[in-house]
Amino acid sequence: MADVDITKASNPARPGVNPIQDFIRKYGWSYVFVLPSMLAFTVFTLIPVIWAFIISFQDFRPRGGGGWVGFQNYTDAFTTQNGVFVEALKNTAFYALVTVTANIFIGLFLASLIQPLSARFQTFFRAAYYLPAVTSAVIIAVTWRWLFNTQWGFLNFLLSLVGAEPVRWLSDPDIALQSVILSTVFTIPAAGVVLFSAAMGSVPKDFYEAAELEGAGPIRKWWSITLPLIKSTTLYVVVLYTIASFEVFEKVYIMVPSGVGNSTQTIVTQIYQSVFQQFRYGVASAQAIVLFVIIATIAVVQFRFLKTDVEY
Repeated sequence: MADVDITKASNPARPGVNPIQDFIRKYGWSYVFVLPSMLAFTVFTLIPVIWAFIISFQDFRPRGGGGWVGFQNYTDAFTTQNGVFVEALKNTAFYALVTVTANIFIGLFLASLIQPLSARFQTFFRAAYYLPAVTSAVIIAVTWRWLFNTQWGFLNFLLSLVGAEPVRWLSDPDIALQSVILSTVFTIPAAGVVLFSAAMGSVPKDFYEAAELEGAGPIRKWWSITLPLIKSTTLYVVVLYTIASFEVFEKVYIMVPSGVGNSTQTIVTQIYQSVFQQFRYGVASAQAIVLFVIIATIAVVQFRFLKTDVEY
């Protein structure tokens, strides 16, 4: 009995058919459907990023002129203006460290409180906690600016009830950044609560039942079962909040527009000033590339320590 080539039998050759035409016939419509999104990404994200990278090595001027300056823009970003960009890096790192840590713990805590409730109450609280996410960041910043107002703000009104002196929350350079951080911490981390709650709900109940048979209490089950099995969600939330914290702009710009002697200067506010106030496009592009490298590096480290292969 003659040997049969299984490969040829399962993939019979079709003479006269062009492989490219065959591919287009099978998958062409798929690419047509994703084409609008790809075009939007290319035009509004990819091309601007590439163009910013090119400008970071130029003495760019909108009306022409200038030329290549190499890494001079990167040097100027760190050395000119009395090291304001370095101060902005420190402020942003401090802001990110505190707010990301607080948002993760608050999100986990609230999601853990929601989880034992019935499905109807879980839906209610998820919707309630998600409301800040659909509220404009500008509105939230304006609200907190009113709360922190020195003369007629609500927080100083509460302090006056106990005879305390008014606090210059947003005008004192020693506490202005901490006030902005406080406003972020007390704004419920909407995405974190919803994502953590959904992840906890997907953990198989069998694990908890087995732990109960072994005598594990609620805290032990939360620490040994819940946290390890939602590690992938934790990674996503940590990366999400880290990117958002390093790109903070609206809240700082609206709450402390003067900067209070650069005490609340962040990377993005510094980039904004470099472009729209100082018209130093090359330096601003260099600062943006530095921000991109910082976020990418931190994300790689986070993936390294929080990635998991757990499946359930």
